[in-house]
Amino acid sequence: MAPRKPAARAATAAAAPATFTKEEDFLAYREMLLIRRFEEKAGQMYGMGLIGGFCHLYIGQEAVVVGMQMAMQPGDQVITGYRDHGHMLATGMEAGGVMAELTGRRGGYSKGKGGSMHMFSIEKQFFGGHGIVGAQVSLGTGLAFADRYKGNGAVSVTYFGDGAANQGQVYESFNMAELWKLPVVYVIENNKYAMGTSVTRSSAQTDFSKRGTSFNIPGEQVDGMDVRAVRTAGERALAFAREGNGPYILEMQTYRYRGHSMSDPAKYRSKEEVQKMRTEHDPIEQVRARLLNAHAASEEELKKIDGEIREIVNAAADFASHDPEPDPAELYTDVLR
Repeated sequence: MAPRKPAARAATAAAAPATFTKEEDFLAYREMLLIRRFEEKAGQMYGMGLIGGFCHLYIGQEAVVVGMQMAMQPGDQVITGYRDHGHMLATGMEAGGVMAELTGRRGGYSKGKGGSMHMFSIEKQFFGGHGIVGAQVSLGTGLAFADRYKGNGAVSVTYFGDGAANQGQVYESFNMAELWKLPVVYVIENNKYAMGTSVTRSSAQTDFSKRGTSFNIPGEQVDGMDVRAVRTAGERALAFAREGNGPYILEMQTYRYRGHSMSDPAKYRSKEEVQKMRTEHDPIEQVRARLLNAHAASEEELKKIDGEIREIVNAAADFASHDPEPDPAELYTDVLR
């Protein structure tokens, strides 16, 4: 491996978010709206009994993955935890294949055997979807090790939540990543509640951008409800890692509108708190307002996009409801015995 570069500072000041062109705002709007409408439909299908097992919705957090995806380059990898449908769609995985996996059909990305938390697409450089809290952090660090070994210039973008940030394997991964200067960006999606416990009750250090300080890993807090702020910080972090400087931490300050999973009534927070976030900080409404006010887009244009997205999602749901279930013989495929 190349000689180690001088140690980086433990933290950096966040720059002002970049101004988006009309085309960039339209792209962000479309991508975030696809995730929002898909997750709404998934919630409906879960309530109808068409989706079983666990189902964790990404509603409210769309700007994080869309902004990061706008900053990434072809070949960069994505790995995340169980709140993963948004990440799949943002990487370009087809809505029909994702929904079919949720309903356990053979047209799903894992042939109906993985469900919500275990989908992969090597073609789209998406490596899961992992149900064990914090497990993806070690795996994402491993992806970065492979990138460094191959010298392919790629960066591993490893997502995890504020709850997972308290897991021991996270800090083992931090240590190795900094020691070997691995090209990995750790994206901590701080949605304020680890399952049902507020971060103020579960974390001694609630500034998650500082979690890498003892390993000399730089980090910064980002407005995860503003897709522009996310892309700006993402570009900086990815460039840092790609240039051989080692890992970087981005704490995305975001919010989920629904419960931890579909079985969570979320009674640990007030309706007023959720409504305040929806009214004042919704990531999609921010872009919608810019399109209307700064870019002179029309209501008709935005309604047309919403209609197109709903058609995609409805077609995905129809496919996922009628696609055949896997052949029983598939039970043993890809299983080590």
